[in-house]
Amino acid sequence: MAPKPQVSKEAKALAASNSSKGKKKKWSKGKMKESVNNQVLFDKATYDKLQSEVPKYKMITTSILSDRLRINGSLARAAMKELMEKGQIKAVAQHSKQQIYTRAIAAA
Repeated sequence: MAPKPQVSKEAKALAASNSSKGKKKKWSKGKMKESVNNQVLFDKATYDKLQSEVPKYKMITTSILSDRLRINGSLARAAMKELMEKGQIKAVAQHSKQQIYTRAIAAA
């Protein structure tokens, strides 16, 4: 094997800075989740949609209302409580962290 030619210090430093191993590691920032801008009060259109469509859902939870109506969680819980008092929906399971409701089927 033939001997390698002599390389100056400057040439070595330039080669090291240009190589991929010589560069400083850049850490990725990671993927940021988009924050949703949900309503904190009902407007007329959303309230009408709540009254007409929600009692027809098979399963009604805080997260489902929040996602479909674009309202925040506390407003969704209050809306479910109101529909429950009116008799439009009925409770399936109650827990401090999760309430599950379904449509109230009127006995004919």
